[in-house]
Amino acid sequence: MATFLIDLSPSDMQRRLGDALAVYVDAMRYPRGTEAQRASMWLEHTRRPGWKAVAAVTIGDTDDAPVDDAELASAPMVGIAYGYCGAPDQWWQQQVVAGLQRVGTDRTSIAALMTSYFELTELHIHPRAQGQGLGEALARRLLSDREESHVLLSTPEINGEANRAWRLYRRLGFTDVIRGYHFAGDPRAFAILGRSLPL
Repeated sequence: MATFLIDLSPSDMQRRLGDALAVYVDAMRYPRGTEAQRASMWLEHTRRPGWKAVAAVTIGDTDDAPVDDAELASAPMVGIAYGYCGAPDQWWQQQVVAGLQRVGTDRTSIAALMTSYFELTELHIHPRAQGQGLGEALARRLLSDREESHVLLSTPEINGEANRAWRLYRRLGFTDVIRGYHFAGDPRAFAILGRSLPL
């Protein structure tokens, strides 16, 4: 079994949305049906400035034969990552700004942080493909050649930061922006993490 990283265009994401959301639901251990709730939002994100997506796909024994684009375009998906340029009219940015204000961050620092950033919106690896370095490979490819000054993301808080996502983000040099943040409508605590670009 060989794994390949492929870039997804907005039309690719639309065509493979079911596959991408299945990876997301399995990775996050969400109940079935969550896909339907997220589909329209993921599609809306493809229209945002600077949107970029990368997928990890697997192909059976290739016998070292070249793999063509058509094979890759339909190969089973085991990882998905995407994001876009942050902007003041986006819900996530408004939430983060409110959180920064709540913890007493001054306006100049908030403006510096929120002016030129890439929001790493989603990064998920199917459970059967975790532990093989795919998360880091997807993150590096997604964040390569970005023009923004830094990247921000949110991830659920985990006791002792003891899961693969946290280990990945720390290994990639992400540091704390806000800890223990509660987004509107979600009972879980999240951390907002960031780092400068390039990666």
